[in-house]
Amino acid sequence: MAETIRGKGVISGIAMGKIMLAGQNLDGYLVNYQPDDKETEKGKAEAALTAVAEVLRESIERLKKQDLAEQAAIMEAHRMMVQDPMMAQKIEEKLEEIPNAPRAVLKAAEEQAQMFEQMNDEYFSARAVDLRDVGKRIAKYILGVKEPEIGEEKVVLCGREIEPSVIAGMPTDKIAGVLLGSGSTTAHAVIIAKARAIPTIVGLNKEDRIDKIADGDHVIIDGEVGRIVINPDQDEVESYREKLKKQQEMAAHYAALKDLPAVTTDGVKVELMANIGTHMDVDNALNYGAEGVGLFRSEFVFMGRQDIPNEEDQFKAYKEAVEKCNGNLCVIRTMDIGGDKPLPYLNIPHEDNPFLGYRAVRISLQRRDLFLPQLKAILRAGKFGKVGIMIPMIINVSEFKKVKEFIEEAKVELTHEGKAFADDVQVGIMVETPAAAVMTPVLAKYVDFFSIGTNDLVQYTLACDRGNINISYLYNHFNPAVLRLIQRTITSARENGIWAGMCGEMASDPNAAVLLMAMGIHELSMSAPSIPRVKEKIRNISSTKAKEILADVMKMEDGDEIKAYLAKIL
Repeated sequence: MAETIRGKGVISGIAMGKIMLAGQNLDGYLVNYQPDDKETEKGKAEAALTAVAEVLRESIERLKKQDLAEQAAIMEAHRMMVQDPMMAQKIEEKLEEIPNAPRAVLKAAEEQAQMFEQMNDEYFSARAVDLRDVGKRIAKYILGVKEPEIGEEKVVLCGREIEPSVIAGMPTDKIAGVLLGSGSTTAHAVIIAKARAIPTIVGLNKEDRIDKIADGDHVIIDGEVGRIVINPDQDEVESYREKLKKQQEMAAHYAALKDLPAVTTDGVKVELMANIGTHMDVDNALNYGAEGVGLFRSEFVFMGRQDIPNEEDQFKAYKEAVEKCNGNLCVIRTMDIGGDKPLPYLNIPHEDNPFLGYRAVRISLQRRDLFLPQLKAILRAGKFGKVGIMIPMIINVSEFKKVKEFIEEAKVELTHEGKAFADDVQVGIMVETPAAAVMTPVLAKYVDFFSIGTNDLVQYTLACDRGNINISYLYNHFNPAVLRLIQRTITSARENGIWAGMCGEMASDPNAAVLLMAMGIHELSMSAPSIPRVKEKIRNISSTKAKEILADVMKMEDGDEIKAYLAKIL
């Protein structure tokens, strides 16, 4: 008998297939494993590191040949983790405690994963899954465990956590959909699924809904609404087959938009850019039609290390991203790390309220050893393309003036060292606090651009923790207070002859994009797969009509009312 359950749809689309439970349990293999002496176990671990790195290299080459740039980039990140000296060192340390190669590997990976998991940042805490995946790969090699075989029928992968390598290693035409117990939308498993347009539903751990799904069950999943039908009847199957046909037609339509500009019917253009975490994300962004990078989260360069990355390490990462942008703008945000994203080498004390604490530019301005090498690296990367420096968490003019002093000092040092650098790099700020938004008429006289970070701006304006499920109903970027601060920021930019963009989640909302275009936004930066939907919405409306809608919206008093109105009229 059919049963229907619900999760959170994160990648829309209809899928039908047979459940394949992912994530092999190694407990039985570990129990049966007979370790040798310590030196032999150490040799096994070293051999496994070398072998897995080679397997990943071959996988990367295969994915590149298939033009699957993002999956290749994620596997490259895994290869770097396998070859990271810190991973080898951790394994060696664990072998001293546990003279059992596969268990030592899993323990080393788990400890590193837990460090990432403690970070109050969804993007970075999701990397814990990658570290566990890497550890499991190495352990499986030592244990001689083979991957499960796939039959002729399409499968829907299902698991509390699914290793990114499982999805990346399977042909796209064999995966109908993905069901995840965890709720992270930034997990690499989800990112790979998004790159392949595989319908995905997360959040099934809640109330143990995932336990209702058994290996071999036939399911229909609807990623738009998060609906899962387990063992559907024939009528339901036929109904969804018709929806599936329409979905395929829409995918072809979006693909045709890739090289078209986001221009309204009466000629108003908005630049659509991509948010990235590493230089390896750029290729995928360009495949979706991104016109550059509106947010490079540079803190990823600082993660998973035991010491501060030096100027050369950072320069290489930034340079690669800038070069991949092919002359288009690449905006690099300086390190946004604080009490919510602990790093072992920064010695930042625990804070009860890290979002209001010692973070981002507040750390940078007090840590010359962190800030100056980063600025020098970005300025040097500017010689290889068009670069912008974006400063997070600015709340007043005084802070920005200090930043400019650091930049001038960086230029003096580079000149003295004989290193080439760009002298025309734009310097702007993230507008992510009400203080900055209110002061944009003044700040606009000092900066080259504004980029509105709505994720924080919404939670600070509404005093609503975006990660608190109990008050999630309050978190709404259409709240009139938020809209007024955004409009003030855009107007301040235009009146002072600078550009204004947005790099928060609101930028990926097609209906919000219409309002932002009407307000006069210059640029929207978002996750790459969101670009076609936003582009289509902008191309199908005139700026005149959008301004009429904006005028109506700004008279409304409730965010939910605004959201419903836009859904109806657009």
